[in-house]
Amino acid sequence: MRKFDTKVQLLKYKVLRTVAEEAYKDTLLKNIVDIPKKIVPGTEATMRCCVYKERAILSERVKLAMGGDSTNPNIIEVIDIACDECPMGGYEVTNACRGCIAHRCEEACKRGAISFDHNQRAHIDKTKCVECGACAKVCPYSAITNYKRPCENACKIKAIHMGANKAAEIDNEKCIACGACVYQCPFGAIMDKSFIINAIDILKKSDDNKAYKVYAVVAPSISSQFMYAKLGQVISGIKALGFYTVVEAALGADMVAYHEAAELVEKGFLTSSCCPAFVDYIGKQFPALKEHVSHNLSPMATIAKYIKSTDPDCKIIFIGPCTAKKAEIKKPEVRPYIDCVLTFEELQALFDSRNLDITSMDEDVLDNASYYGRIFARSGGLADAVKQALAEQNITDFEYKPVSCDGIEACRVALLKASKNVLDGNFIEGMACTGGCIGGAGCLTHGEKSKSDVDKYGREALEKTITDAIGFIKT
Repeated sequence: MRKFDTKVQLLKYKVLRTVAEEAYKDTLLKNIVDIPKKIVPGTEATMRCCVYKERAILSERVKLAMGGDSTNPNIIEVIDIACDECPMGGYEVTNACRGCIAHRCEEACKRGAISFDHNQRAHIDKTKCVECGACAKVCPYSAITNYKRPCENACKIKAIHMGANKAAEIDNEKCIACGACVYQCPFGAIMDKSFIINAIDILKKSDDNKAYKVYAVVAPSISSQFMYAKLGQVISGIKALGFYTVVEAALGADMVAYHEAAELVEKGFLTSSCCPAFVDYIGKQFPALKEHVSHNLSPMATIAKYIKSTDPDCKIIFIGPCTAKKAEIKKPEVRPYIDCVLTFEELQALFDSRNLDITSMDEDVLDNASYYGRIFARSGGLADAVKQALAEQNITDFEYKPVSCDGIEACRVALLKASKNVLDGNFIEGMACTGGCIGGAGCLTHGEKSKSDVDKYGREALEKTITDAIGFIKT
């Protein structure tokens, strides 16, 4: 069974795996120049014009695998030299133009950007066009279309534009680090920074001097990943990497749901705090609603905070599908609890860099969380969990009206309505990725089947209620 959705992911994985191999051997800095040659030796076909450009791009991929540009605060970066194969985009005249004599497009353009050739076919001068779309609206043949690059189409918050060199540029004031552009770029020209070296360093130091234990906190969406192996084998593989134990972030989700239900009743209106990209979006686009964001930390940070309260010297590495989590751990309220974040893509690279065949391993178990904590991984799961938490706390005199937002576009609509006091609901569950966390950019695979995998995983939970799962730690 395949491990990845696309060959772009496969290429990214090869870089991560090779960097990890060298880091484990303490030869990374010594061999860094040779890594591109190791991945593309010159005897295989490349997707670029020549092997030399491919290697130059791979050098940039290696830099991102080692943490990227430290002067750029964004987790998402553009590899300029890899971003050169897409058309410039914008409004273009297609072959449907019939060379009519009405010339409505010309009359509609206030910038004089429309001209005609000897066949009366229209042409758009890109140096004058301001992308207003007036010409497209009046064309009787719908011959003028607005072409967008895949990254622009993927970015629903309009944080990507084309720079002077025709490469994509990211507006850090708008970007929420959701990674949609990372997954959708067909050339892998946009990537998330990796902290895989940091994770290796934490694990190696723990193994060398036994000064601390390393906990892996895994997102519940792990149940929809690594489909070539059993979940229990994945857990065994994580421990084989040197982790002391594996804890479900879903237990943190149970804790969040329990407290979020009480907070909702107290305040009357609330938005969720679980998705860092959604929370960032509110801060950047709807700052007036920031006071309504739940004061709870995310499930990742909540369970990590609890672990560090019981084992202050430990190190915690979060493993999940989310690129925005890499940005979340920089926040002062989260930084003390999470030491590093890895995506599922990076976990796969770690497995293979250590030559771990997880399919041959015995199955370990995860049994920390309830059904409700585990279904946080998919859209609607958080809303269901809060409903359950209200019931378990015997809160019956509060009318619960959740609005589950599947994807950042749905989030925008709900937040816009809330800002105008016309939202028919009192709790917004915001998920920036379509489908929820199972649609995260750091997933190995994406698909509708992921939702059923999460629900199945939830039903297998030993704890059937939130109260049973969190026990004494609910306080």
